[in-house]
Amino acid sequence: MNPEIEALDRLGDQIAELSAHIEVATAWLLDMIREFDARCGWGNGFKSCAEWLSWRVGMDLGAAYERVRTARALPELPLISAAFAHGEVSYSKVRALTRVATPQTEARLLTFARSGTAAHVERLVRAWRRVDRNAENHDAARRHKSRSFYVYQDVDGMFVIRGRLTPEVGAVVRQALAAACDRMYVKPQDEPPGVMAPSMAQLQADALGVIAEAALHHDLDPGAPGERYQVVVHVDALVLAGPDQPGQSVLEDQHSSAENSRRLACDASRVIMKHEADGRVVEVGARTRTIPPSLRRALQNRDHGCRFPGCGSRFTQGHHIKHWANGGSTTLSNLALLCRRHHRAVHEEGFQVKRLADGELEFRRPNGWVFPDVPPMPELQRDSEGLLRAETAAAGVHVDATTLRPNWSGERLNLGYAIDVMHPRAIGH
Repeated sequence: MNPEIEALDRLGDQIAELSAHIEVATAWLLDMIREFDARCGWGNGFKSCAEWLSWRVGMDLGAAYERVRTARALPELPLISAAFAHGEVSYSKVRALTRVATPQTEARLLTFARSGTAAHVERLVRAWRRVDRNAENHDAARRHKSRSFYVYQDVDGMFVIRGRLTPEVGAVVRQALAAACDRMYVKPQDEPPGVMAPSMAQLQADALGVIAEAALHHDLDPGAPGERYQVVVHVDALVLAGPDQPGQSVLEDQHSSAENSRRLACDASRVIMKHEADGRVVEVGARTRTIPPSLRRALQNRDHGCRFPGCGSRFTQGHHIKHWANGGSTTLSNLALLCRRHHRAVHEEGFQVKRLADGELEFRRPNGWVFPDVPPMPELQRDSEGLLRAETAAAGVHVDATTLRPNWSGERLNLGYAIDVMHPRAIGH
């Protein structure tokens, strides 16, 4: 054989073998991500494990969400998980399989994955989902007739919501709640003893408020006539200047904490009213924006999104670094864009932000640790490839140049036949 061809064959084998090692390492990585996610290791200012991955290791946010989703799915699919851990199927195949596989179907899907390419697996998964959708359409009319939704106020002032939603509407609501929860909440690592983290029900109750606010602001509020939808906070000037000062802080006839009112007042319309000692209004000033429109445009142009490290959400509020009630100026240098979640974190959860002498922002955790905008990359050993091979061998996993090779001889994929013989709802049809 030609020496050049032999050399290229050896190089190809080395690429294939190292790729198998990388897939094994990726399986370990997903195991660690799953544990990290379950233990809320990302709960130090970030909204989700995917957001933390994007910040900490420089991963694309979409790819990070896929890593977390796949990591969460694998424990329910032991056959696929084991094959992945031994380098027998690639992450690309596993990522696709976890979108449709169940404990009842994973064996046949894994057999197909071993025999086809990643492109074959993607095509099969898309067709698999289409079959599922077609079967579910038969039940759609019955479900649609049973839909209902009620909202009423209980005797203690709390609102009660009850209803039945069609699957597609329910899925949208659930995804919206999940997205809003991810954007708003983290589990602080430094919680004081005895302080209970919010339950999922509490998180979703708060998230519903975010969704309603976004809907009114972006779609349902038609402009000036939409002011009838405004939520009004009545707060005394002394309370805004210092949360420990006496005075009222009322949101829609219900008490609101002073710090909550300070956060809302950071970026809102403001009307100053003067009262007599008996509470009678004697003067009402004109309504003004805390942050004028021209300044907001400049702020949006400068910050582009939430400035909290690793966030970047475009659904933001203006934050006064030094509150205007304490003499802080409403200027670009004293303003920063923060999403609703991180605005609350700065006002009410002990996180801190300040403008440095060079104009950059510095964020700190409640314990005083600084959040870097971009964390430093970890130091690596020089022989990273050798370390990877050694760890694979230590785990008892043997891989070689043929480990990832599919059992495919180049024939055309008969997708219809594959679905007919594999999909539970298609068998016998």
